[in-house]
Amino acid sequence: MSDIRFDIASLHAAYRSGTGIAEVIDTIFARAEAADDPGIFIHLATRAELLTQAEALGPFDPVAKPLWGIPFAVKDNIDVAGMATTAACAEYVYTPDKDATVVARLKAAGALVIGKTNLDQFATGLVGVRTPWPIPRNAIDPRLVPGGSSSGSAVATARGIVSFALGTDTAGSGRIPAGLNNIVGLKPTVGSLSTTGVVPACRTLDCVSVFALTVDDAYAAFGVASGFDPTDPYSKSVPAAPLRLRPPALTVGIPASADRKFFGDASMQAGFEAALVALEAMGARLVEIPFGDFYAAADLLYEGAWVAERYAAIRDFFEANEAALHPVTRKIIGGARTLSAADAFRGLYALQAYKAQLAPVIASVDLFCVPTAPTHYAVDAVLADPIATNSRLGTYTNFVNLLDMCGIAVPTGTRDDGLPMSVTLLASAGRDGLVAAVARDLHAASGLSLGATGWRQPIARAAAASAEGGIELVVVGAHLSGMPLNGQLKDLGACFCRTARTAPIYKLYELAGQTPPKPGLVRVDNGGAAIEVEVWRLCADAFGRFVAAIPPPLGIGTIELDDGTSAKGFLAESAGLSAATDISAYRGWRSYVGRDVNTAR
Repeated sequence: MSDIRFDIASLHAAYRSGTGIAEVIDTIFARAEAADDPGIFIHLATRAELLTQAEALGPFDPVAKPLWGIPFAVKDNIDVAGMATTAACAEYVYTPDKDATVVARLKAAGALVIGKTNLDQFATGLVGVRTPWPIPRNAIDPRLVPGGSSSGSAVATARGIVSFALGTDTAGSGRIPAGLNNIVGLKPTVGSLSTTGVVPACRTLDCVSVFALTVDDAYAAFGVASGFDPTDPYSKSVPAAPLRLRPPALTVGIPASADRKFFGDASMQAGFEAALVALEAMGARLVEIPFGDFYAAADLLYEGAWVAERYAAIRDFFEANEAALHPVTRKIIGGARTLSAADAFRGLYALQAYKAQLAPVIASVDLFCVPTAPTHYAVDAVLADPIATNSRLGTYTNFVNLLDMCGIAVPTGTRDDGLPMSVTLLASAGRDGLVAAVARDLHAASGLSLGATGWRQPIARAAAASAEGGIELVVVGAHLSGMPLNGQLKDLGACFCRTARTAPIYKLYELAGQTPPKPGLVRVDNGGAAIEVEVWRLCADAFGRFVAAIPPPLGIGTIELDDGTSAKGFLAESAGLSAATDISAYRGWRSYVGRDVNTAR
């Protein structure tokens, strides 16, 4: 079998060095055969069909087509033109003549669809065993469930059969299978990926997810597929900002010790605590957050409104073909028959109350870190108790879409019993780039191989901030990462680029009468110092809005940096220095603010 690596950077490097796409296609089939797992795919394209797709790409051109020749799989509740869609129910089958929007965008970028993957029927479940097809085998340990509902997509990715795969995620289906198979699972902001051409589960909560071997690859696929779609009434304009470096100072919310749930799984508890140590080593400040309201919000997902929504999605088919459904799926969705409109509204009202209570909690931190799952389950245990085990797997996932959060599941190590360990990073809607940047570093720190392939992680791509669009902004004080006004930058979609120092031609002052406290940077003819700063980047529109809101005595000018470059940044008017204190000796606002702590030490 070919040893071609299928992470995007490695596969594109192979193409550049002369590897033919026919060899890659042969490798796909060889790996699928070696897996010897009839549960992964419901439909697999033929070699001739893949060669036809490849011929239509034209010559290798990763600029015009950033996913040129990259193989991917599609969960079988997402339409691919000419391939049957079943949602893991043979009686439901239809053959679409049009790709789902996300599939069309990925194909336009040069990616090759190799087939449709197995799932928990009608995307109802987190276990991956609720299918009339054979159950896919977990790629790391066949005793474990593969995770659902996007089971086949996760296993195909973990085995290196594809570079990435599409799943869906309403309650955790893009995260639980990732955690169980040692891969990355990106669950974007709801609405950022179109659901046109996706069999609905809960239309108000559904989103397409991406499985990949690395964060870079998951985010690359997300960036290509995202964007507003006028054919999807739930689509949102959520720009997929380029994946950059993580900010050096972050506040990370974690479940309070007393609220953590592992259901007696000491290995998972130890693995999570080890991941928190890794976050702290990256400079994160951990804050324990009471999680009772998050759990209560999660409980709503399988009550009232959202069970009724699953029933509404397939009501006509359900009533005409009830016997065709998997017994567990039939029981869950059929339970909606006893619900009333009043039940649905009670659920909606309860959710709105939790949103209001939790909004300031979510806003109080940059992101959250939770276990992807509280425990692992063997196939036999799930088959013996399908409802309770599934419910427990959703402990840290069910609330996410209800509260309009984005997230990414990322491998962080191996538990002391040899099973995979994963955490999920969560943030408010639109902060997909932030959670991905932190996840990339956390994955790198783990030193893990990729999925079940044995491949070492590729060297992380450098953030080529200076080569990308937008305007760089030098921040000096209260807008630094972790400082009180940093949220103003993040709310405008700003991305952290790098830490830097000014040329030694500036003085730094603490300005008088400022709330919150702020410094002022002033250029001087002599006696200046090199001042620690951060460089962020905003699109032109956001930069204009940011500058328009800056109050006197601060303004924006050109700041020279010690590497010989320059960028726009904060400067103070000389008139604002009355009663100001020269703090240049501290060489930066962060050092000055922390002076009392440093002195105490």
